[in-house]
Amino acid sequence: MATLGKALPQTQTTVLPVRLRAGKQTALKFRDEVLLALDTLRKNSLRSALTILGIVIGITTVITVTAVINGLNDNVLGGIRELGSDTIIAYRFPWASLSRPPSDWFTRKELQPEWADDIAKLPHIKAASASMRIFQPMFGSGTEDVRRGQYRAKSVILQGNQPSIGEIFDLKIESGRFFNETDAEHRAPVVLLGYDTVRTLFPDSPSNAIGQEVTIDGQLFTVIGTLQKQRQGISGGSNPEDNSAYMPVTTLRKLYPNQKDYVIFAKASDPNNVTESVDEMRDLLRRKRRLPNDKPDDFAIFTPDYFLELWQKISGLIFILMFAVASVGLVVGGIGVMNIMLVSVTERTREIGVRKAIGAKRNNILVQFLIEAVTLSAIGGVIGVTFGSAITLLLKYTAHFPAALSVFWIVTALVLCALIGIVFGVYPAWKAARLDPVEALRYE
Repeated sequence: MATLGKALPQTQTTVLPVRLRAGKQTALKFRDEVLLALDTLRKNSLRSALTILGIVIGITTVITVTAVINGLNDNVLGGIRELGSDTIIAYRFPWASLSRPPSDWFTRKELQPEWADDIAKLPHIKAASASMRIFQPMFGSGTEDVRRGQYRAKSVILQGNQPSIGEIFDLKIESGRFFNETDAEHRAPVVLLGYDTVRTLFPDSPSNAIGQEVTIDGQLFTVIGTLQKQRQGISGGSNPEDNSAYMPVTTLRKLYPNQKDYVIFAKASDPNNVTESVDEMRDLLRRKRRLPNDKPDDFAIFTPDYFLELWQKISGLIFILMFAVASVGLVVGGIGVMNIMLVSVTERTREIGVRKAIGAKRNNILVQFLIEAVTLSAIGGVIGVTFGSAITLLLKYTAHFPAALSVFWIVTALVLCALIGIVFGVYPAWKAARLDPVEALRYE
C-alpha cells in the first residue's frame, strides 16, 4: 500500500510534461506545414498573386465601404444630435423619399409664414419660425453672390428666418448680434454672414465686418453679426452651411417676392412632449388647410427620427450593394484558390505518392493542402485589409472625407478569408488525400 501511495504522485507528475511535449510537437508541426505552404506559393508567385487578386479586391472593398459608412454614420448622427430631439419640421412634402414621389405632391400649396405665429401659441410648443431658403437643393449650395468691393463670395446660401429661430437652433454668434423683431417688422436690410463668407469678403480683418456693407442681388445690406464655424459636412471638407447669409424672412421675401416656399421649424416645450407637439401642429395645419376628416394630410411633419431612419435605409442599401460587389470578388478569388490547388495536386501527384509510401496518412495530406489553401486566401485578406486601410486613411487625411476604420470588420474580413480557404480548399485537399500511393508513384 505504501509503495502504491508513493507511485501515484510520480505517475501524475509525468503526465503534464508528456502533454506539454505533445502540444509543442503539434505547434512545431503546424508551423512546418505553414512554412511548406508558403514555400510552395513562393515557387509559383505570379500564379499565386493572380489567384488572390479577387480576394484582395473583395476585402479592399469591404474595408473601404464599411469605413466610409462608419464615418458618415458618425457625421450624420452628430448632425441629428445638433438638430435636437425636440425639433419639429413642417413642409408641404417630405424632404426626401426612396420611392417615386406621387404627382399630387407637386400640386400642394405652400405653407403660410403667419402660421408659425399660431403654432408658437400651442400648449406644447416653445417657439416656431417660418423659414425660406434660396439655394440649390440637389447640390446643397447657394445660387447667389455676395460682394464687397473687389471681393466676391460665390454660391452663397441665403436664409430668411424669424428672430425666434435662435430659440430653435443653436446658431453660435462669433461677433455682433442676431436680428430682432424690429428688424423683421421693418424688413431691415441687415445680414449675418457665415464663417466662410465673412472670411471671403473680409480676408484681412473678419472681426471688423460688423457695421460694414455688402451687396446682395444689387441691394446694400449692413452686416450685424457673424456666425461661428459649423459642423463638417457629410461629404467632408468645408460645410456649405458656412457659406451663408442670414436675414429676416420678411427682408428675404422683399428681395425675392416670387419665392413663397416656406418651411416652419418648431421646438417642443419638453423633449418628452414631442409626440403631443406633433399632434397639435398636425391638427392646426389641417384646420388651416381646411381638410375634412376623411382626407389625408397634404403636408409633412417630421422630427429628427425621420432623418435617422432615412439615413439608416440609405446606408443599408449602399452597404448591401457594395457587399454584393465585394462578394463577387471573394467568390472569384475562392474559385481561383480551388483552381490553383487542383493544379497543385496534379503537379505534386508523385510527391504525394512518396509521402504516403514513407508513412504519411490521409489526414496529413488533407491538412497540408488545406493549410496551403487557407494560407493563400489569408495572404489575400491581409493585403486587402492593408489596401483598404490605406485608402481609408487617404480619404480621411487627404480628401478630408469622413471615414473610420472598424476593428470588427477587419477581424470579420480576415475570418471570412480563412473560411474561403477552407470552403474552396477542402475539395482539392480531399482529392489529394484520396490518391492511391501506387498510382501516384507511377505518375509522370
